[in-house]
Amino acid sequence: MDHDDAVIALARRAGLSPEWRDQWGRTHAVEADTLRRILKALGLGCDTLAEAKEAHDRVDADGAAPTPMVTATVGEAFTLRAAPGRARLRREDGADFDVTLEEAGPGLARMRAILEPGYHLLETAEAEIVVAVAPRSGLGIGDVAGGSRLWGLAAQVYGLTRAGDGGIGDFGGVAQLANAAGRAGADALALSPLHAGFTADPHHFGPYSPSSRLFLNPLHADPDFVFGEERSAAAAEAAGVATARALHERAALIDWPEAAAAKLATFRALYDGFRAFDLPEASSRLALDFAAFRADGGALLEEHARFETVHGARFRADASQWSWRDWPAPFRDPASAEVDAFAAAHADEVTFHVFLQWLAARSFAAAQGAAKDAGMAIGLISDLAVGMDPGGSHAWGRQRDVLVGLSVGCPPDLFNADGQSWGLATFSPMALKAGGFAPYLATLRASMRYAGGVRIDHAMGLTRLWLSPEGETAAHGAYLAYPVEDMMRLLALESVRNAAVVVGEDLGTVPEGFRERLAAAGVAGMRVLRFERDAERFYPPDYYPADALAMTATHDLPTTAGWWSGADIDLRGEAFGAPIGEDAAREQVERADDRERIWGAFVTAGVADGPSPAPDDTDPAVDAAVRFLAATPSKLALLPLEDALGQLEQPNLPGTTTEHPNWRRRLPEPAPDALAKPSPAARLDALNRRRSS
Repeated sequence: MDHDDAVIALARRAGLSPEWRDQWGRTHAVEADTLRRILKALGLGCDTLAEAKEAHDRVDADGAAPTPMVTATVGEAFTLRAAPGRARLRREDGADFDVTLEEAGPGLARMRAILEPGYHLLETAEAEIVVAVAPRSGLGIGDVAGGSRLWGLAAQVYGLTRAGDGGIGDFGGVAQLANAAGRAGADALALSPLHAGFTADPHHFGPYSPSSRLFLNPLHADPDFVFGEERSAAAAEAAGVATARALHERAALIDWPEAAAAKLATFRALYDGFRAFDLPEASSRLALDFAAFRADGGALLEEHARFETVHGARFRADASQWSWRDWPAPFRDPASAEVDAFAAAHADEVTFHVFLQWLAARSFAAAQGAAKDAGMAIGLISDLAVGMDPGGSHAWGRQRDVLVGLSVGCPPDLFNADGQSWGLATFSPMALKAGGFAPYLATLRASMRYAGGVRIDHAMGLTRLWLSPEGETAAHGAYLAYPVEDMMRLLALESVRNAAVVVGEDLGTVPEGFRERLAAAGVAGMRVLRFERDAERFYPPDYYPADALAMTATHDLPTTAGWWSGADIDLRGEAFGAPIGEDAAREQVERADDRERIWGAFVTAGVADGPSPAPDDTDPAVDAAVRFLAATPSKLALLPLEDALGQLEQPNLPGTTTEHPNWRRRLPEPAPDALAKPSPAARLDALNRRRSS
């Protein structure tokens, strides 16, 4: 076996595919050098033939070793790495049973079926193994809906407006919108990602590039829920930022650095008062709640607060030390004596960052309470980003869990000849299995803790992810497999335990059979109106599956009004010079044909009549799209707030940074007021009629 053959064999053994298939069904080989670089990031160096063979032997040994957790399904026997013989099962409810493990092959044993879902402990002669027994399906939308067809809205949290939000949308705005939508008949409100960013650098505000998915962005906290409006307003005055906050609230676009500075100054003043007046009263309600929150957060919360403290100090002193990977060696290790000493010397700052997370968490919980009080069956649906910034909190605190040096993305396709590299790190599948899936479970629980559901961005990551080495285009990448059976079982188990429905974003290149696997696990896929078509027509409403979420658009797509008018073509022309692969004039001709096709689908479905409106007459097209959405059999139809309001501008234009105001647009008025106007109210009413039809 030559060196390249050994590298390919090692790649296959490690779950890294040496080839991939494009959207036309053509198979492409991954270059051996690309495989070597990715394997090295996986901890499997193979620069020489001897190294490749040694790494292969190591993977074999790891695969044969017992793991701290195995997963199973209720009522089904399962195999595990263990010796046959007597063992003891301690169920989660405390009941103990003697069991016999039967031989199931070399190094394998077979365990009888367990009927109770949960996390149980199996004690063998060699080890203690957690057995995660999952229900056959998670909590599905149909389980919540009963016989009804539900509907909801999708909103960009940062863009919501309310008096007192300081210029960045917050959970107070979420609660107001949830209350209005719930009373109009909505059962869900899907939110943009709320993950923790970098408090010291609010220029880094993209919601899908978080520092950590385990914690929240404190800029979305509404301290009124904790301290009341008067105390919050007094803190803004004491910090000298009340006037600045009012100016930011009137702005059409978020000035993230300035608005964040004013918000953080307010939070700092609140913290100073809390430290001076509340914490000394150890038995006070707020002090007790804060102490309980900090204790529940444990080591992960302390690590995050420490990261924020160290990051703030190093970045403010030297902008080149934005990433922890550029810090002096002792500070790159979260368990070092230097980090311990720094945290001790800055204990008050560490506590301030715990305080920020407390405010955000209590705000999230209050907003979900408002949604449920308004009658929503599901309430808030959080959004779980596909990865995290490699320079952020999670990658620093849990370095063994994360594949730093590899970027998540997509392979080359018709629209991106070089593929897409999103600059995000993700979990190591080997570390997941070796660590009993602890980081995955922590991430799921964080996303479900305060919500009634979670949307998993790029859900294909449950089975495989396209990874490319940092500094390379995504064309120099490969698919890495993940333990999909284990991850799906744990997802179903956590869904039921947290009473949270799960939506999987399954748009783009989807592995064969994956959507069926999602459906079997109770995970709702997504069907977007403008994607549900072939070359000749848009599919009718009854084409949409009942167990998938139906939508008119997503945050990365033109709004319905923007698409109908062709404004998105002009926008891309301004941002990129011209639509990729075509000139604008040709795309406008094709758009005219598509307008006729989709209008024909609307007429056939009985949600519109007459000739199609002119491109600049967008309201009839938006109205028809909403009625079409309402006519689908999907158990949940989700309308983006931009479409409910008939807006032209989309929240995000993929592929741009400064060319388009991504993640910055604010609503010109509070969402409840905007939705009460005749056209938006009629659209919500059209959706609400689907509940009983």
